[in-house]
Amino acid sequence: MNLQFRTLPPPLQSLIDGYSWEHIPTGYSAAATYRLTRSGRPTMFLKVCPPGALEGLDDEKARLEWLQGRLPVPRLLGYGEEVGGQYLLTSALPGLAASDITAQQGPTEALVALLAQVLRLIHAVPIDNCPFDMTLDRAIERARYRTAYGLVDESDFDPERRGKTAADLLETLLRTRPSDEDLVFTHGDYCLPNVIVRGDALSGFVDLGRAGVADRYQDIALAARSIRRNCGPGYEGVFFEAYGLERPDWAKIEYYKLLDEF
Repeated sequence: MNLQFRTLPPPLQSLIDGYSWEHIPTGYSAAATYRLTRSGRPTMFLKVCPPGALEGLDDEKARLEWLQGRLPVPRLLGYGEEVGGQYLLTSALPGLAASDITAQQGPTEALVALLAQVLRLIHAVPIDNCPFDMTLDRAIERARYRTAYGLVDESDFDPERRGKTAADLLETLLRTRPSDEDLVFTHGDYCLPNVIVRGDALSGFVDLGRAGVADRYQDIALAARSIRRNCGPGYEGVFFEAYGLERPDWAKIEYYKLLDEF
């Protein structure tokens, strides 16, 4: 076991004793994710976030707690903070990530349509009492902060923005801000790796640290980008039709893809 795990909070350590660890490469978060398995015991996932990370695991913990009974999400099994960082232990959802299915079996219109249909499920969560504000005011404030302190990874920009600086993108973000927001409950990072499918049905959603009230195009934009990356060109139309978008707002799609660079 890596030295950093010697600082695991005792309650969490007792839950994972005897388990085997497998590192799971995921996205661009500062957190590391591990699949924990043990014969005869349920599979679990542990996320470890280093000290001082801008986005801690307390955000995901709060959302998982709030979403219990509202959406199919993992159960929170344990959480702790120690010198080595933050630790979040959750149950495993049965099935495979939609990205793994497309990699193993190839993309299908049925899977892309399912991604659209279950996104409607997320967007139907009532927001009257939702405590998670992810609207543009907050998102732009975060983009300003990350730009000012050099926290934007300019080497990871989408191909169409490579060679530009975070300051360049921030100027465009401010100048092209949409005049309205169609507010719903959003996943925040709605892409194929974060949707778990079992058979031909939804199993649940993972990586919800950015979930909250935002424009529905926050999810639609990242879904369209992820579908193109994982399935190839041509499948975005299937997604839009299944979601119920006769005329996608391409300006908003491009805007929320730009916002995701921060």
